[in-house]
Amino acid sequence: MSRPYIDNLVGNTITRTFDQSIDPIELMWHRDLKDRTVTATHNTDWKVQLDNELPTVIKDSIFIPKLAWHRVIKGAGALTVKITEHETAN
Repeated sequence: MSRPYIDNLVGNTITRTFDQSIDPIELMWHRDLKDRTVTATHNTDWKVQLDNELPTVIKDSIFIPKLAWHRVIKGAGALTVKITEHETAN
């Protein structure tokens, strides 16, 4: 299955880009195995929604705990975010 984004990994930071032509159906609810902080690299109206919460515009850093259900909601234009993965104690 192809991913609806392009990643560039440097250390523990991922630069992720979603093209403006992405079909919103590709932006599915999912969970990640590590805590993450997501920060937009530019002004955008794209949103992140965590389970049982209202969608939040990606304008400041958003913390997403590991295994928390969440999704990205498409806005206008392309989206580029920096994702920092955090090591967690078991």
